[in-house]
Parts: sequence; C-alpha cells; structure tokens
Amino acid sequence: MPDTAHAPDENPLTDLYEHPGHLLRRAQQISVSIFHDEIGGILTPVQYAILRMLSNHPGIDQVTLAGLVAIDTSTGATVCARLEEKGLLVREVIPHNRRQRALRITPAGQTLLEELTPGLQRLRKRLLAPLDQDEQRQFMLLLDKLVQLNNPQSRAPLARLQEERCDED
Repeated sequence: MPDTAHAPDENPLTDLYEHPGHLLRRAQQISVSIFHDEIGGILTPVQYAILRMLSNHPGIDQVTLAGLVAIDTSTGATVCARLEEKGLLVREVIPHNRRQRALRITPAGQTLLEELTPGLQRLRKRLLAPLDQDEQRQFMLLLDKLVQLNNPQSRAPLARLQEERCDED
C-alpha cells in the first residue's frame, strides 16, 4: 500500500493511488491478468459471464442477457455472435418478436464451462489470497455493496430478472 502521509499543504486527492476509481481499475487489470493465466485464451471474462448466465437462464433474449451481465446491448450482440461462431451458443429468432434473438448455450459451451471450473476456482483463490478469510468476506461484502448501490450510475446497469426481484408486499 502506498504511503498515505502528505505534506501539510498537499491535497490528499492529488495522490492517484488514493482515488477509488484508479484502484478499482487496477484491481480489474489484475483480475483480468489472473483470469488469462488460469483460463488462457479460450474465453474473455465477458464471454465467460455470458455463457455462465446462459447456463442458468436458457432461452433468454440478447437484451435481457446484456442487462444480467451489465454490458451494453451492442457489445452483448457482438460477443454473442463470436460465441456462436465458436459453437458455444445458438441464437434463434423469437417468433413473436422477430427483432429479438433467444439464446441457448450449446452442449459444447456447457462442457467448456465445466472444464473451466477448476481454473475459475484458482482465479478466485489467487485474487483474494492477500487477504485472510475474514478480510475476504468483508471485502466481498463491501465490494458487492459498492457495486449494488452505485449500479444506477452505470452506463450499463445490472438488471435482474423479474423472478429474482423481491416484492415487499
């Protein structure tokens, strides 16, 4: 951790390493680097997220999928096209809305997800290894809180499926 002591007249916000956004960007860089170490060039993190979500929600449309993965719809369409080219998902026109596509993970895509599980478990362990177990739990709770409470500020906010939403009636 960088030294956080400042000269009396120095504004602490001038130190780049005290900006949460910079540290989050660095954490993302580190996470992606470890992802590629563990997974190789098979998938990108976004491709993995899409396949993982499709595994849980077969038949959802591209717009809903983009919301569940928190990416913009044009990026989602491009990534889905690449995954279809790799034979990992199929896109089918929805009969009642011909502009939309229903998505399904292929057996090859499901098999790939299963094969990647040990590497993804190593990724999580490596990423959180500098923290003890209590710090890991606290970090994940705080990171989740930060993401959830700032979700409306995102250009591609995370969306939940209707059945995942809690009604407070």
